[in-house]
Amino acid sequence: MVAPHPICHLDPSVTKADAATPQHAGLLAAKAAARKLARTKRAMLVNADAPMRLAEAVLALYAPAPGAIIAGYWPMGEEMDPRPLLLALAAQGHRLALPITPPRGQPLTFRAWTPGAALSPGPMGTSEPASGEKLRPDILLVPLLAFDRAGRRLGYGGGYYDRTLAALSGAKAIGIAYAGQEMPEVPAGPQDFRLPLIATEAGVILCGDPA
Repeated sequence: MVAPHPICHLDPSVTKADAATPQHAGLLAAKAAARKLARTKRAMLVNADAPMRLAEAVLALYAPAPGAIIAGYWPMGEEMDPRPLLLALAAQGHRLALPITPPRGQPLTFRAWTPGAALSPGPMGTSEPASGEKLRPDILLVPLLAFDRAGRRLGYGGGYYDRTLAALSGAKAIGIAYAGQEMPEVPAGPQDFRLPLIATEAGVILCGDPA
């Protein structure tokens, strides 16, 4: 069984009182059911050509500002591989970073990484830069289990991602996924973070509220 990626989706602002409500319990149940379905579906979408097509789609439409620091992730299991995009961004002169997983309940931190640099095993099967400067990313490439056109993201339930974005005011998050991971509507609460962009091998989706 593949361990969940630490960049996860959970509303860290939920209070104990909120968690006790039937509405919250129903949302948790809906997310759990959606995760089970999404894991099964994603396993069938893995395609060796998709990561390069995703990189080409992003670079054709979206250009980070000069000097922007890009935080990616080291893929696990069936996650879409962002490394071709990271390599292309590095070739354009952008600095790269990878996440360092903290104790549960804290936001991710990021350490500088250059292609080919050594990685060390991290918590839950992750891979982290063995050394390097801590960086504050301008753009985060974010793995996911499912997404919808409104930018709702289904993560793994650990809470790291929302805490991280809350601590990085002004940073932009870009979901990284297979096109087939799209759902008509991802179950989400009013406090769940929405992604402004989703990048897939079929193109880049500008997200927003449905008409």
